[in-house]
Amino acid sequence: MSAAADNAGGAAAVSDRRESPFLRNLGNFAGNRMALAAAAVVGIFVVLAVFAPLIAPQDPNETDLFRRLQPPVWMAGGDWAYPLGCDGLGRDILSRIIYGARVSIFIGAAVILLATTVGIMAGLAAGYLRGWVDVAISRLVDILLGFPYLIFAIGLMAMMGPGLQNIIIALAYKEWVIPCRVVRGETLAAREIEYVEAARALGASRGHIMLREIMPNILSPVIVVSTIRMAHVIILEASLSFLGLGVQPPTASWGSMVADGRAFILEAWWVSTFPGLAILLLVLSINVASQGLRDAFDPRFHE
Repeated sequence: MSAAADNAGGAAAVSDRRESPFLRNLGNFAGNRMALAAAAVVGIFVVLAVFAPLIAPQDPNETDLFRRLQPPVWMAGGDWAYPLGCDGLGRDILSRIIYGARVSIFIGAAVILLATTVGIMAGLAAGYLRGWVDVAISRLVDILLGFPYLIFAIGLMAMMGPGLQNIIIALAYKEWVIPCRVVRGETLAAREIEYVEAARALGASRGHIMLREIMPNILSPVIVVSTIRMAHVIILEASLSFLGLGVQPPTASWGSMVADGRAFILEAWWVSTFPGLAILLLVLSINVASQGLRDAFDPRFHE
């Protein structure tokens, strides 16, 4: 009975030791006020995206040519019902920015989720199996990294055509190589650690070792890298939409909103400026929050 209690106590202690680093890292992140504030801004954008139909003051696609290029509320001719003014078709800019957040965040999250899943699987296989599997995956990664990202995405979109699904595929097609390289490096280091050797000695299968032993212990750097890359994906989506290769009208997209305002940049600066500021604020907040995550979860970056 005493032996069983000792074993249970030992198992609980081991579990606590395994969990404590993650909780300690979360505490470090919470202590970074700038990163926490940036994460709160990202959270606000997520809330706007999720509850856009309830928050947006107007229908984002409703046109009213009598309100064409109406200025923001603090300028002469402004209206509180359209606080940030209207675009060239009389559509409410604030409502379109709120709905545009749905597009940017959804595409960013979908691309990162898809690319990270593929990258983890490929990186685990390359790092653990080694041999020809590692050579084949590594050479494919090197080839894809040789192409400029935006030009590569433009080429794919030109072949597949514009649209929400196609832009996710085009961006994820090359994005997976980043988490793949991170996971491969972490797996090469983890495959020689004692707990992996113990699982191998007990006859665990390769799949079990990769998915149950190695993967849970290398997720922290993957999460940090994926967070950083999401900001990059949002910029790429806005760039493709700006060029007319992304989400098509009348769906609100920040990149297409900036493009729509080019013709009125001198007489109606607000048409392009406010969606551009939305892109800047979201991308900057994600970058600052991801920097805080990196500092908290990777001791090599602690000052």
